[in-house]
Amino acid sequence: MPSTHVTEDSGEKGPGTLFVVATPIGNLADITLRALDVLRSVDRIAAEDTRRTRKLLSFYDIHKPLVSYHGHNIQKRGPELIARMLEGEDIALVTDAGTPGISDPGALLISQALEKDLAVSVIPGPAALITALVGSGLPTHPFAFLGFAPGRGAGRRRFFTRYSSLPMTVILYESPQRLHATLQDILRIWGDRRIAVARELTKKFEEVFRGKVSEAADHFAEGVRGELTLVVEGAEEETGEVEEKDWREDLQSLLDVPGTSVKEAVRRIMERHGLPRRMVYREAVDRRKEE
Repeated sequence: MPSTHVTEDSGEKGPGTLFVVATPIGNLADITLRALDVLRSVDRIAAEDTRRTRKLLSFYDIHKPLVSYHGHNIQKRGPELIARMLEGEDIALVTDAGTPGISDPGALLISQALEKDLAVSVIPGPAALITALVGSGLPTHPFAFLGFAPGRGAGRRRFFTRYSSLPMTVILYESPQRLHATLQDILRIWGDRRIAVARELTKKFEEVFRGKVSEAADHFAEGVRGELTLVVEGAEEETGEVEEKDWREDLQSLLDVPGTSVKEAVRRIMERHGLPRRMVYREAVDRRKEE
């Protein structure tokens, strides 16, 4: 098989290359011949989880030095890897599953390598977000990939509010522990849109649930295991006039619910529609005075 890269035989080896290698997201057969060739040819492999990567390498009888590169050691390990490449080593970067640099620490190493004018070669392959998008049944373009939502607090509320009006298919990654909370936040802030929840893609117990967000919340109410990708229908594109009418009607509906305070109604409208508090509060107070 031809080599994936060429070095000149000049007696003195120049800087090495960072190979960004996509690996299977579940099924070990989902790896390219080129990726295997690179993994066999490099001097070292930097892996997010060396235990998972060792299983892949053993399956294909590949024996190369492994070094961990993950969120807890990137500040120390990154410069070490850069120094090795500057000395002439070729290094392959792999993540737990899929393509490095997408919602994982690999993006930092790639950036650091480019800053040092090192060669970066991406070896394409599996990516959970593309696999889920294609199988979702929702429009495949345009789409926005948001990665993981913040775990809690104001940052999480701002996240869902900021992206609530994107008029395109939206893709998120999520953990099993937070799936229920995320579905509830999507339902509350984005509305009951169409969604596909892809679980354990390419693995034995692969599942893709397609339906409304409320239906997905019911389906997974008892808990879930495995890696998850959420593909959500985009917001409807509307004119400003219609949007203004919609939020005012939405506000009135909330105020009509017995026990709902002005403060609570204002908070919900701000989250759902991304509107300034002062404007919504003024409207809510005026409507309460009219009652």
